[in-house]
Amino acid sequence: SFLQRAFSFYHASRQTKAHCTQFLSASCISFRFSVFCHPSGTMSEAQICDISPEAKEEISKFRFRRNATNTALILKIDREKQLVTVDELLEDTPLEDLQEQLPSHQPRYIIYSYKMLHDDARVSYPMCFIFYTPRDSQMELCMLYAKTRMALQREA
Repeated sequence: SFLQRAFSFYHASRQTKAHCTQFLSASCISFRFSVFCHPSGTMSEAQICDISPEAKEEISKFRFRRNATNTALILKIDREKQLVTVDELLEDTPLEDLQEQLPSHQPRYIIYSYKMLHDDARVSYPMCFIFYTPRDSQMELCMLYAKTRMALQREA
């Protein structure tokens, strides 16, 4: 699936965000998708929406959890309240199933943690931030999500 190719590309190359975005843009047919695993924090970006206290708490729990399964925390923006809120938490979710859980017409933020076995037999659980934007999303929604992305990455 496309999500698997995106993660494989990131781990195989360990290249910059620009290379990752270039690959994803060339490979993506049905939706726009960006993976940002290491936010640089060097660019200033205006934040439009705040992050709800509940979402901050869930992100904190997610970061420090001690679970050995692939897990996704899906976040969305409540347009009326201008708040980032938790959409759902998916436990033991393979990458293939994650794509099926995402809405086809609305952007989402995804924080995904998965099991990674290294060549030297070490096991780690890296966390990736995924900004999912289907092509059929309303432009207003896309802008709202794009302007809030950096603040959410810093929180995660």
